[in-house]
Amino acid sequence: MGKDLHDASSAVQQLFDAASAATDLDLRRLLFEGTEEELRSTDKTQIAITLVNLSAAAVLRERGIEPDGCAGFSLGEYAALVQAGVLAAEDVFSVVRRRGDCMERASRGLDTRYGGTAGMAAVLGLPFDQVRTVLQEQGYERVYPAIWNSPVQTVIAGAGEELEQAQEALKVAGARRIVAVKVSGPFHTPLMEDARAEFAGFLESVDFADPVVPVYSNVSGARIHTGAQARELCVQQLVSTVLWVDEARSVAADGYDEVLEVGPGTVLGGLWKALVKADESVTAPCRPAGTIDDMAAL
Repeated sequence: MGKDLHDASSAVQQLFDAASAATDLDLRRLLFEGTEEELRSTDKTQIAITLVNLSAAAVLRERGIEPDGCAGFSLGEYAALVQAGVLAAEDVFSVVRRRGDCMERASRGLDTRYGGTAGMAAVLGLPFDQVRTVLQEQGYERVYPAIWNSPVQTVIAGAGEELEQAQEALKVAGARRIVAVKVSGPFHTPLMEDARAEFAGFLESVDFADPVVPVYSNVSGARIHTGAQARELCVQQLVSTVLWVDEARSVAADGYDEVLEVGPGTVLGGLWKALVKADESVTAPCRPAGTIDDMAAL
């Protein structure tokens, strides 16, 4: 992951050096040679993805492409904050490492506490409001709507047997399909309160500047106006539903001509297309821009 960017750009090579130094990890080995099991560990996943996001943005910058606005999905919000001038690149790797550490510890504690692996699952074919209503009516205490991916896809998260029970209830309610998400915890839910409290203390010593270009929040779905607001939203994001559909609509409403997916994979492009199909007010195309080949196609 990211090797084409690394080999094409001295700026990206410097990013790899800075990220490795900030995290005490050999990130070239991890991204180019690491196993899926290594990369799926939350404390490493967050660093790796942030590095590739920023690497792609660096190569785009070298090619004369600068953002007029930024948004990031879950962890991707940190790369967006760097691009918007809120967080310094030299700070972000230590921030996401601490975020990952906090989330990993909290998740493993939940495994022990509730007697089963905590995790997440994508529910396809039901609207967000219906998913939320089913979970509320069933009275689950440890399962929540975690991410509003698209008009027809919501990710739920939870711990213990209730997570499996909730999936069965959603199938009965009409879910077309439910797919396990390859992550190691019930992120973006109140179950991550221990992580939120620890992370909040860490962020008190990190500088957050006011945005220099528009940047949007997962928690509110709206623009972030100040550095202080960005810091608080980073804390709240750990325990709050990611309102990606609202956020994408806010981006669309602000009139951008084109959206680029700057990072590994094309998942967000798929979610954007689902929103275009469901919402006639969203018309801007979303194009992949996470690899050298993608950028050449632009």
